[in-house]
Amino acid sequence: MMFGRPVVARRGPGLIGAAARTAVVAGTATAVAGGVRRRQADREAAPVPATDSIAELERLAALKQQGVLSDAEFAAAKAKVLGL
Repeated sequence: MMFGRPVVARRGPGLIGAAARTAVVAGTATAVAGGVRRRQADREAAPVPATDSIAELERLAALKQQGVLSDAEFAAAKAKVLGL
């Protein structure tokens, strides 16, 4: 007691430390939530074939109906058009 005040030991990180820790936790939670949201949106978004692909599939179906293409040939051509 040099100046008449007792020495008080700090118990916690203090106001600035608590605010910094809260900011880190909140930022991490926001980043994780954003990543989860993006992954879910990617899973839900089904790729839509381009107009050319649809026209090609319609042409292949017509050829199959006419008997020009067998079931196996149609399936192979369809997989190629769809990129499977």
